[in-house]
Amino acid sequence: MEAKQVKEALSKLKENSKKRNFTQSVELIINLKDLNIKNPDEQVDLFIDLPHSPGKDIKVCALVGPELREHASKVCDKVIFVDDFASYTDKKDIKKLAEEYDYFIAQATVMPKVAQTFGRVFGPRQKMPNPKAGLVVPPKANLEPLVERLRRTVRARAKTHLSVQTLVGKENQNEDELVENILTVYNAVAHKLPREENNIKNAQLKLTMSKPVMI
Repeated sequence: MEAKQVKEALSKLKENSKKRNFTQSVELIINLKDLNIKNPDEQVDLFIDLPHSPGKDIKVCALVGPELREHASKVCDKVIFVDDFASYTDKKDIKKLAEEYDYFIAQATVMPKVAQTFGRVFGPRQKMPNPKAGLVVPPKANLEPLVERLRRTVRARAKTHLSVQTLVGKENQNEDELVENILTVYNAVAHKLPREENNIKNAQLKLTMSKPVMI
């Protein structure tokens, strides 16, 4: 996929979309082919670090022991200390927590207690601290660059359908930034596939309330 194709699709998308009374998100849809999506080796589940923020307000919660308590409180939106895990006995409170925060960082030494306390609710919602995204950290980790990266991170997943749909920016975002974000996601997904671009049927762009436009 070339930058020129993406720019043409963005232009067409804006021309064909109704103006809404809110700023719409731009989403990239990558339709896949010739894959056995039931085979874990052919599924897609990527955390992609975008060159530019996709414009979403990302909230990060840290689940930590004493070593990271003070540092995490300076860089994360919420910190839950390991000694306070015991207060989360009501499933409703844990569900509310999972809905409120986009990412959960866990100190590696408290991960067993994280799994025990939050796992049954976080797991099905894909909110467990994920090592693939660097969300399980050592006791003396510097969380600042991690949190900064998470604010530019999107998740691309295809585990049940032959399609990936991912946020790449906002409709009022600089066009070059949007193009770079779109190409970053497209290339990351292509490189993950067994036959790379040969496993991609097509790619589309859409706004929150618009119909998709082919790239």
